Amino acid sequence: TNASIFGKVYFPRIIVPLSKVLSGLINFLVQFTFFTCIYIYFLFFEHNQKLEPSMELFFLVPLMVFQMAMLGQGMGMAISSLTIKYRDLTYLIGFGTQLMMYASPIVYPLSSVPEKYKYLIYANPVTPIIEGFRFIFLGTGVFNFSLIIISSLITSFFFFTGLIFFNKAEKSFIDSI
Repeated sequence: TNASIFGKVYFPRIIVPLSKVLSGLINFLVQFTFFTCIYIYFLFFEHNQKLEPSMELFFLVPLMVFQMAMLGQGMGMAISSLTIKYRDLTYLIGFGTQLMMYASPIVYPLSSVPEKYKYLIYANPVTPIIEGFRFIFLGTGVFNFSLIIISSLITSFFFFTGLIFFNKAEKSFIDSI
């Protein structure tokens, strides 16, 4: 979508996918602020017995948000470098994103997944982050530091692989656009 910008003046091309992640983080910050206000209201004024926040782990929220941003940046760089050359991949990415929504325990709890399939769900680097948020704010779900570390390693792999793909494809962006 930014093809006209690429040909006019040189700038570090990494800024384009980075700007998408930063705008997403700003969007997340606004939404998280609203969530926090509503959460505090229900926590203190509604005396809801179902909310059992984990204040000991609340300091992990910025780290999990950073990990989500890194994963998004890495996947975005890899996908953008591939879609420059293979334009039809854009449609497959949209379908794959919807499919990954079902592979992540967002609308269903991880406890509802049969034990023999949990390893498939844990292979998704977003799963420990989602379960971490669920555990920190609701007191339900599974929080395991080893899963967070494994997820961080997978996220780092995706980030650096995406960076390598992006840097290699950056040289031919103008020719392909």
